[in-house]
Amino acid sequence: MERRKFLMQTGAATALLSTTPSFNLFAETRSTKKITILHTNDVHSHIEPFPVEDPSFSNQGGVARRLTLIQNIRNENPHTLLLDAGDIFQGTPYFNFYGGELEFKLMSMMGYDAATIGNHDFDNGVGGLAAQMPNAKFKLLSANYDFTNTIMEGLTKPYDIFIKDGIKIGVFGLGIQLDGLVTESLSKETKYLNPLEIAQDTTRVLKEEHKCDLIISLSHLGYDYKYDKISDRKLASQTKNIDLIIGGHTHTFLPKPEILKNIEGKDVLVNQVGWAGVNLGRIDFEFDMDGKKSNSATLIRV
Repeated sequence: MERRKFLMQTGAATALLSTTPSFNLFAETRSTKKITILHTNDVHSHIEPFPVEDPSFSNQGGVARRLTLIQNIRNENPHTLLLDAGDIFQGTPYFNFYGGELEFKLMSMMGYDAATIGNHDFDNGVGGLAAQMPNAKFKLLSANYDFTNTIMEGLTKPYDIFIKDGIKIGVFGLGIQLDGLVTESLSKETKYLNPLEIAQDTTRVLKEEHKCDLIISLSHLGYDYKYDKISDRKLASQTKNIDLIIGGHTHTFLPKPEILKNIEGKDVLVNQVGWAGVNLGRIDFEFDMDGKKSNSATLIRV
């Protein structure tokens, strides 16, 4: 009787599966691949939330809250990159006491993949920045700062390539002109290279040689200026191959990315999420089976 009951139950289950239309346990059902980009800029050593009495950012920000958001998004989509556009240092007593050690350690714990260098990251000099590099378990990217003959030589890369769900993502860093912002006693022999020229050369390598599907610039150039100065908006319109510019320096709050046209008439997203870690930027790219991509963006209040 028990054997007959087992056979009847097995037969019923098999019949149910056989009548389910076009169901294949081993088939690939996804028609698109989704890559999530999370980003911050100009966090300026803000480890804790703003106090409740702050007139602008009452009880906002803080590393613990940001980490929770990041973990939830990674649980939703494991194919996620976490990036920062510079000015990690300076702004609270945490930097005065620890010299950037805490900032780099916490970013490493949060699982940042890459960051670029802002002018305030030189506030303890190239020596101070180099001293904290062992605490950074993420890539520090800078394509247009030449650190030859300084203690930072060899500690950064111009770009890196990340592969998420088979999608090849090239990320490179650009820094602002240091004259007038960082004294020579701090920057030493660091040389500033033209960001437009460097961007064109770097993106050509990423696109043509490495065959990247998505190219991202981590830029500390600033969003826009009223005078003739290189900015993220100019970078977007005067170059090609860049899909997304994640900006910093000007502490610009963009509720959503601006869409600009590059020199070939193709779309470039430019985004920046303020400062102090009160916002987390999120941009999702979806790639269809033909490699065509679409995007959507969210500004997350931390």
